[in-house]
Amino acid sequence: MSDTKNMTDEEVRRLSWRCRRGLLELDIILQRFSENHLTDLSAQELLAFDYLLDLPDNEFLDVVTARKALTSIKVSSTKQLDAVAIEKVAAKLRQS
Repeated sequence: MSDTKNMTDEEVRRLSWRCRRGLLELDIILQRFSENHLTDLSAQELLAFDYLLDLPDNEFLDVVTARKALTSIKVSSTKQLDAVAIEKVAAKLRQS
């Protein structure tokens, strides 16, 4: 079992795979984010992170660099998302 409190080993591997992106900048940010924050995310933050990973690379980078507000980004999702959790994850991504 991994040392993450909210994820199984399989979920950690799935998220790690999804963090591989086509833009070097995103790869660097996501690697740092994974190392520094992934194990501490709440269940709602994990859902929010998964939601953000659904974004196309350029939109994701725009959100992370605050060039675009999260409210201007639309992703089809059936997940119950917490807006506060999404903002927290985006802030942690910006720190990475």
